Formats: sequence, structure tokens, C-alpha cells
Amino acid sequence: MFVMTMDQRGSSSGPDLVAGLVEGLNAEGAERGIVRPFQRTAGDEVQGLLDRADVVVGIALSAARSGHWSVGIGVGPVREPMPRETRAGAGPAFENAREAVERAKHSPGRVAVSAPASVSYPAGAGAETEDGDQAELLEAVEAGLQLLAELEYRRSEEGQDAGRLVDAGLTQREAAERLGITQQAVSSRLRSGLWHESRRLASVAATQLEGLDTRLAAGGSVPGGAR
Repeated sequence: MFVMTMDQRGSSSGPDLVAGLVEGLNAEGAERGIVRPFQRTAGDEVQGLLDRADVVVGIALSAARSGHWSVGIGVGPVREPMPRETRAGAGPAFENAREAVERAKHSPGRVAVSAPASVSYPAGAGAETEDGDQAELLEAVEAGLQLLAELEYRRSEEGQDAGRLVDAGLTQREAAERLGITQQAVSSRLRSGLWHESRRLASVAATQLEGLDTRLAAGGSVPGGAR
């Protein structure tokens, strides 16, 4: 499971953006892999529980693009049965998200990922993952997301607009017509913003994040009352 904890940056000197973020994130609910909806937890902080790594990556990059949020991603089991309210949830994934969001406030791209560096598998589950392998995978996931987040934040609005249209399924010619520019200009915006390269890296990051979760899930969920 993935717990995302997002803290609004500079909230003391600007408008409260939590309500708008929560509404947007929960718009498609379970179809987007949201197991428990995003909720305000305290002050200007938002938290949600998800089971799809690609959605987690997409949300993290969207938050980075806005420049308004520090994003902590916690990976691991949760205490079951899960309560209806996200903010009432508990377990390692929630604890990891708390640690991650605090680091994210001072990390590249304002995003961080936290998970156990190693995991003990139950009897019969196969060979135990080496601590070094687990730590290296976690490092790779976080480094990749931080690089992507920095790139998303620095890309021009023109590049973002062109990229979103292409991601939506439009050809470069169709995107050019929609934007009122030439096809060559669309191609230039995508190229200068490293759009295609960043989409490939985002796919890799999601696969790695999913792999990390799969390894941790082999250890089982946390029963009610466990610490």
C-alpha cells in the first residue's frame, strides 16, 4: 500500500489550497486506485491511501508542477481492518509517510519516499531479500522521483500544455491546431521540456515503486492492535 502525505508550502502567507486539492484528487476515487480518500488531517496537510504506483507517481509529479506541496510517500503494510477515515489509519505505511513528508520539505523536488530498508519474509515465501538490494531499490525510486519532480517544476507552461495534449492522445498536428501554433513548435516544446524522456522515466519509477511494495507486501498486513 501507499500512503501519500502532502503538506502545503508557504500556507501561512497564502490561501488555503487543501479543499481544492482534496476535491480534485478524489474525483475518480477507486478508479484511480484510491483505497481511502484524501482528507485534511491537520492544518494544511492532506493524506490518502492508494494501491496503484502509477497513480502515486502521477499525483506526486502534479504536486511538484504546482510548486505548492511537499509530498511524502510511505510504502508498506497498513493496520487492518482499515477504518473508513484515512486519518484514522495506522501501520508502517502511515509512519513511513510521516517521515517522508518531513524530509520532502528539504529534498530536491519537494518529494521523498520512505519504506523499510529490508523486510523479513514469512516461512515458505522464498529467499529473503538482501538488505542492500532493498535499500538500493528505495534509493533508486526516490532519486528518480526527485529528478522528475524538479523537471516538472522547471518545465515551461507552454511545454506543459503541449505535453498534456499529447498525453491525452492527440497527435502533434492536432495539438498544434488546438494551441494555435505550428506542429514544429509543438515538437520543439516537447523536445526542450524533455517530455517523452520524462514520461519514460515516470513509467520506470512507477514500476520500481510497485516492486518495492510487492516485496514489502510479502511480509503481510499489520493486524489490528499491532505496532
